[in-house]
Amino acid sequence: MANLNIDSKQERTYDAIVIGSGISGGWSAKELCEKGLKTLVLERGRNVEHIKDYPTTNMLPWEFEHRGKIKQEVEEENPVVSRCYAYREDTKHFFVKDTEHPYVQEKPFDWIRGYQVGGKSLLWARQTQRWSKYDFEGPARDGFAVDWPIRYEDLAPWYSHVEKFTGIAGNKDGLDNLPDGEFLPAWELNCVEKYFKQQLESQYKGRNLISSRCAHLSQPQAIHLEQGRGQCQNRALCQRGCPFGGYFSSNSSTLPWAAKTGNMTLRPHSVVHSIIYDEEKGKATGVRVIDAESKEMIEFYAQIIFVNASALHTNHLLLNSTSNRFPNGLGNDNGLLGKYVAFHNYRARISAEYEGQLDSATVGRRPTSGYIPRFRNVYAQETDFLRGYASGFSAGRRVERDYDGLGSSLKENLLNPEWGNWRVGSHMMGETIPKESNYVALDTEQKDAWGIPLLKINVEYDDNDDKMVEDFKEQFTEMYTKAGFTNIRTSDSHQAPGLDIHEMGGVRMGHDPKTSLLDKWNRLHACKNVFVTDGACMTSTSTQNPSLTYMAFSARAADFAVQEMKKLNI
Repeated sequence: MANLNIDSKQERTYDAIVIGSGISGGWSAKELCEKGLKTLVLERGRNVEHIKDYPTTNMLPWEFEHRGKIKQEVEEENPVVSRCYAYREDTKHFFVKDTEHPYVQEKPFDWIRGYQVGGKSLLWARQTQRWSKYDFEGPARDGFAVDWPIRYEDLAPWYSHVEKFTGIAGNKDGLDNLPDGEFLPAWELNCVEKYFKQQLESQYKGRNLISSRCAHLSQPQAIHLEQGRGQCQNRALCQRGCPFGGYFSSNSSTLPWAAKTGNMTLRPHSVVHSIIYDEEKGKATGVRVIDAESKEMIEFYAQIIFVNASALHTNHLLLNSTSNRFPNGLGNDNGLLGKYVAFHNYRARISAEYEGQLDSATVGRRPTSGYIPRFRNVYAQETDFLRGYASGFSAGRRVERDYDGLGSSLKENLLNPEWGNWRVGSHMMGETIPKESNYVALDTEQKDAWGIPLLKINVEYDDNDDKMVEDFKEQFTEMYTKAGFTNIRTSDSHQAPGLDIHEMGGVRMGHDPKTSLLDKWNRLHACKNVFVTDGACMTSTSTQNPSLTYMAFSARAADFAVQEMKKLNI
């Protein structure tokens, strides 16, 4: 039962509610507040304020008790999150503990989460490539998933909108499979990366290497300075929280921007239990929240609700939002809520050495590297698997130290290091195919600390993914060999889904309410004032990092929602 003694209903009523404060939630809040809506932003975790709450951001390596390593006992207590590349002594305070937030793995799934204001926008890899027309046309052309209800042209102006505010470094590369955007100057490829670019593009039509586009301020513009953000310092310590605002996060950018309108109320420690559906009004009227500290249940009300809890949590919340009208979850008339979950396949890697250009080396850091856009099955089906993969590419040269010897000989070896060969490497970012058999659901027996049924995850790779891994290894081995690289090694990590941290789907968009949950404006077909603009809305996954697309969806949906409110359609 709701505790109605906390405040009056009027004091708990807003124009809009945004559930979640990560990348998509921050954008939803910014857009709604800018357009004049009194907006409540709910975050289940603690508050994290920009700069103030980045405790390790300026610490030096020797100031960490374990020099950045995670203690073995902590790893054993947190086996899932410990597998994440960014989970270290300097960042672990931004990750949830496995034991405190359990879920049910019907099949192995590494669910990486960040419960705090800003969510995983404090942890993301900041890669920001647009989707192309081939990505939005993919399901219709290739016969998987369902047709997207929009095309690239529908989202292009919103990509521009968020890119200008966020600050994206990149080049105008002129590739139709990776559209250009509103870019700040790109980071430069190093000499061996440029060498491979020349080799690749001269020997293969349609295969390109570019400077990867990233959400870092290489040259801040007026709009970024107005946000209080400064130039990226190339520290490569982004996961600690950037005190310069050099990279984009909700904490440094969208949330403060929303706050200064005077229209945003931010409420951390608010675990959303469910969305309230009013059967007489035929729409959602608010949300039920469990205060994480007092354990009291409180109801908040609004005309529109944006669900940006992160992909699987959004599924979780909608499944738990039951009523007489929606006994199987809000908007779930077709029984597809929670199904067709997909992700990115990061299993394969390749490394090699290059014995050329030994008169050059690199010094210093940068926030990004090279990027090879998808080249498989772009214009026609050319393999025995659907879709394709993009890849990173980087080259570097390290100092090789000889640790042999004792006494003066060891000292001599350490004081006279030698540069080794160039080392190059790539990792695969493959598109997985959304399938009904990959789903999430509520567990019927186990509940979390708030009395909410645990989320049960049943997601796995398939034969298409295995074939794609083998193709990546074959194609990159061939490309590396032609470039003159040596000592080529490939690997398949066989890591569980989820470690890519790109989970998507379950509340997919589509034309037909019989086969999708959301319409072309990201709102539930069956509940017109509830919008979903995080990864749960994705119909397919493409190969690009998805965050930029979530941001564009959020801004576009917020604009539509406000227009509908003005027309009194909501």
